[in-house]
Amino acid sequence: MELRHHAHLSESQSAEIFQLANLSAIEDGINPLSEHVALHLREGGDDHDQHLIVVSDSHILGYAHLDLSDQVEGPSAEIVVAPAARMRGVGKMLVNELSLIAGEKLRLWSHGDLAGAASLANTLGFNRVRTLHQLRRSLEIPLPAHSLPSSVSLRALKDEDIQEWLQVNSRSFANHPEQRIWSARDVHLRMKEPWFDRNGFLVAFEDEKMVAFCWTKVHGLTSGHGHVPIGEIYVIGVDPSAQGRGLGRELTVAGLSYLRNNGIRTAMLYVESDNSPANQMYQALGFTEWAIDVMYRK
Repeated sequence: MELRHHAHLSESQSAEIFQLANLSAIEDGINPLSEHVALHLREGGDDHDQHLIVVSDSHILGYAHLDLSDQVEGPSAEIVVAPAARMRGVGKMLVNELSLIAGEKLRLWSHGDLAGAASLANTLGFNRVRTLHQLRRSLEIPLPAHSLPSSVSLRALKDEDIQEWLQVNSRSFANHPEQRIWSARDVHLRMKEPWFDRNGFLVAFEDEKMVAFCWTKVHGLTSGHGHVPIGEIYVIGVDPSAQGRGLGRELTVAGLSYLRNNGIRTAMLYVESDNSPANQMYQALGFTEWAIDVMYRK
């Protein structure tokens, strides 16, 4: 086996990694790579990415994506190993190399809280430090009524809103390692995706200033998905200056209503396990736990 470094990937390499990820998803029941990584794979990577692949007989057995963009929390990585190549040291080889590159601040994501990932992390001295819950709710169950304050208006995002949205997003997620550092490029990459629906990107204004937003997404609208379409409260935030007024709940219900009115029958979202106010709100709105993602670090 040979370990190789790449600053950028070719189309054929990206395609083989996606195929490897699909095989892993079938084996484990969950996608091993996040949307963020998938977007970068399609683009071949950017200046903050490094790609590690383990190759044998010209076939990719394992892949690691290293994101070096967060100078505060430290580099983060996601790994996938072909099901047929597991228990052969591929994962260990990738993590050891990632540690050499990224140092002690390396963070590792495990999607699905899989036993194999936990065992590898424990063996190499990594500890579980963060848990992300995926929650789901049927949209066939009635939604509560929602009403915004009379001073607040709600509409779909316009192109000229993006810079203001980035500022509100950064303030809303000041303590979130990934979300707070989004750039205009991150937004535009997603706007090019087949799932993007401008009308489902709701922004709230008060006194001509953006105070909150709810960005929805639908999974499974294109062919090749093994499930009926599922809606997502993709990103929701309230500017700190407007928090404590119930705008988060009202925009969540507005987003769910938009999804349901467009024929979607199930909704999902992600929330940090230690975000008690958000978890309580989502539970009150009928969401229950569906899956778990875990972060490890030394």
